[in-house]
Amino acid sequence: MNTIRKATLLQNRRWRIRKKVAGTGVRPRLCVRFTAKHAYAQAIDDDKGATLVFLGTLDAELRKQKLKANLAGAKVLGTAFAAKAKAAGIASVVFDRSGARYHGKVKVFADAAREGGLKF
Repeated sequence: MNTIRKATLLQNRRWRIRKKVAGTGVRPRLCVRFTAKHAYAQAIDDDKGATLVFLGTLDAELRKQKLKANLAGAKVLGTAFAAKAKAAGIASVVFDRSGARYHGKVKVFADAAREGGLKF
């Protein structure tokens, strides 16, 4: 029962955030998701419903580093995502934390992406 309630509360937080945050072609939505083992980030154009850039800890270049969903992995993922987004022509984004609190891994990822050149 408790896991169902937690999942429901998380989904409600996601919906509440998504009501306010929307990505466009000029300024896509940077959605970040941390699971127990891995982390994923993608830039989404909500007008077209298309993912412009995707990067996760399971990608070939990051898999060699054996990253995990911890603070160190979040920092490397944020820097690598910023470089990949800049190469795709994305300079500024809106940040979607996917229902997670803005601290810990989410904050480290966002700070690393900012250091990499993305504007939030």
